[in-house]
Order: sequence, then C-alpha cells, then structure tokens
Amino acid sequence: MQFKNGPIGILFHTLFILFILAPIVMVCAVAFTSEGFISLPTNGLSLRWFRAILDNPRFVEAFWFSLGLGTLSASLAIVLAVPSALALARNRFRGREALVAFFLSPLMIPHVVLGLAFLKFFTTVNLAGTYVGLVVAHVILVMPYALRLVLASATGIDPALERAAQSLGASNWTAFRRVVLPLLLPGVVSGWVIAFITSFDELTMSIFIASPSTTTLPVRIFLHIEDTIDPLVTAVSAVLIYVTIIAIFILDRVVGLEKLFVGKGR
Repeated sequence: MQFKNGPIGILFHTLFILFILAPIVMVCAVAFTSEGFISLPTNGLSLRWFRAILDNPRFVEAFWFSLGLGTLSASLAIVLAVPSALALARNRFRGREALVAFFLSPLMIPHVVLGLAFLKFFTTVNLAGTYVGLVVAHVILVMPYALRLVLASATGIDPALERAAQSLGASNWTAFRRVVLPLLLPGVVSGWVIAFITSFDELTMSIFIASPSTTTLPVRIFLHIEDTIDPLVTAVSAVLIYVTIIAIFILDRVVGLEKLFVGKGR
C-alpha cells in the first residue's frame, strides 16, 4: 500500500526543509556583502571577503591541514573498523556486547571531557601539541562512526560466500578482496565519509590539543571570531558549502551516490 502526503504533510515538509536550509542560505548571502561587518540586507554585493581569504594564509593553511587530518583520520578509522566489524559480526563470545560498548564509548563522552583527558594524557607522554597526538585523538573520536556503519554492512554478509570462494582455491586475501570487500563497500564508503566530516568539523576537542603548528580550520575560525566578527568567516563557511555541493555533484555524476551508499548501481 502506498501512502501519499496530503496538503498539510507537503506544507509541513516544505516548512521543515526551509527551516533547515535557512541558516545555510543566510551564511552564503552574508558572504557577498560589501560592508565591513556582518549585515543583511546589505547596501551592495561584493567579492571582497572571498578575496580576503586568499590574502589570509592562515585560513588557507588551516584548510589544507584539516583536509589532510580528516583524510588520514578517516582512513585509519576505516582500517581499524573493517577487521573489528568482521570479528564482531561473525563471532559470538562472552563479553562481545561489552567490547562493542567500549568501541562506541567515545560517542557517549562529551567532547569537552575528551579534550581535557587527551590534553592530560598527551602532556604525560610528551605528545601535547603534536600532529601525532592530534591524529590519535581524531581517530579515537571518529572510530565509532566508521565501526557502526561497517558493522551494519558486515552483519548482512553470509559467511558461506567467503567459504565458497576459498573452496574454489582463492586465498584468504583474495576471498576478502573479491567477495567480502565489495559487499562491505557501502558501509566502508559511508563510514569513511561520516568519519571525515566529523574529523574535519571537530572543534571542541581540538581546541584543547591543538597548537599553533597544528591548528585546524574550525579552531582557526573560532580564534578569528574571538578577535573580531567580520564577513570573512561567512566567506570561509560559504566556500566550504560550495565545495561540498560540487564534490557531491561530481561524485554522483562519476560514481553514483546510490551505488556507494546503498550498494546498488544505476
């Protein structure tokens, strides 16, 4: 039986979408102001604040740093999540639920508490303010997101498929690469994307463990807002929004979002 939205349902969904999109639209609109302060409506349109990003190397350096940090953290989290998810999905043993809860525990701890804990620990082991410490903290933070999505894909895989490949002469690695990994692909891709977004956007925890040489883009924006509030931060946010939209469009045209996230081709 198919259900159709009535006029009230359509109106509700329309208002809900507008409510969600309103802050994003406002940020993108303010970024084009010609004023020296955040204002809307504005007296004129200008690209001065987009040019100001290029004149401020700290934002450019922080962007590339966050991009590299997010890529590395998400990749390491996926490398750890795949074998962990397979072990948890295929085996039933005493303490399994406790182990799953341990892996997912960073989701239940406030980021402020995590930041303070990492600061204390990294100071003790001489990793405070280092790139290695920042990567370790981000991997621990994003690991639950990657594990949860990979585990959802691993739970639905029939172990007989891998055993059938091995019975036909495939090695363990070949069976994993040719049989298991393609079946895990939706969870791996979606887990990596969510982990990357979480790492790239992390602010609260990073404030405690970042240093002048390891400043991420969210931390740089936060430090800039502390000093002054001008449309520069809205221009940076708008650029990130435009880059995200373009990246999603290209990914959909080249590969297909349904194929990556759902596991179905077009």
